Amino acid sequence: MPAKSQDKDTIALFNGKDFDSWHMYLDADADPKNVWKVQDGVIWCTGNPTGFLRTKEEYSDFKLVLEWRWPEKPGNSGVLLHMSGDDKIWPLCMEAQLMHKRAGDFVGMGCSFNENKAEKGGPISYTPRMNDSNEKELGGWNTYEITCKGDTIEATVNDQLQNKATGVSIRKGFIGFQSEGVPIMFRNIKLAPLH
Repeated sequence: MPAKSQDKDTIALFNGKDFDSWHMYLDADADPKNVWKVQDGVIWCTGNPTGFLRTKEEYSDFKLVLEWRWPEKPGNSGVLLHMSGDDKIWPLCMEAQLMHKRAGDFVGMGCSFNENKAEKGGPISYTPRMNDSNEKELGGWNTYEITCKGDTIEATVNDQLQNKATGVSIRKGFIGFQSEGVPIMFRNIKLAPLH
C-alpha cells in the first residue's frame, strides 16, 4: 500500500526504499534485479530488456508529479497512464512520452483521444507536445506534472504545459514507467487524488 505523505491527500507512490507497491513486467528470462533497483531513494532503470514497472493499485482522477533524468545518455521511456488488460509489451494505456526532447508528447496504445494525429482507427494514437522542448540538459532532473481528470489528460514539463488530450477513451488503471533501451532514473513520485 503506498504511503500517505505529509500532505494528507498526497500519496507517495514510491517509498524510496523498495518496490513493495510495484509490479515488474519483463521477459521471462530477465532478472528484475538487473533492470530495476533502488539506490539512495531513487529508482534506477537500466533500460534493458524492454518492460515496465507499474503500481499494484489502479488510479483515476489524479495529479501525478515525478522527477526523471537521463544519467548517461539521452534515450526513450515513458509514463504509462490508465494501464489495463494483460501485462505485455505494450498494454492498453496512454503514454506521456519521456523520449529525450519529446517529453510531453502523448502516445495512445490501444486507446483513442480527440487530438490524435495518427491514422484513425490504428493501434497507436499520437499527438506532439504544444511547445519546443524545455527539458533540462543531460543529467539534470526534470519534473513531470500529469493531471488525469475524467476523459482529459494534461502534461506539464518543468512548469510549462506541453499537452492536453480530451475524449480519452480510458479513464482508470495502473501507472507505470517504461524500461526502453537506456538508463533512466525516477524519484519523488507523488499522486494527489482529485475529488
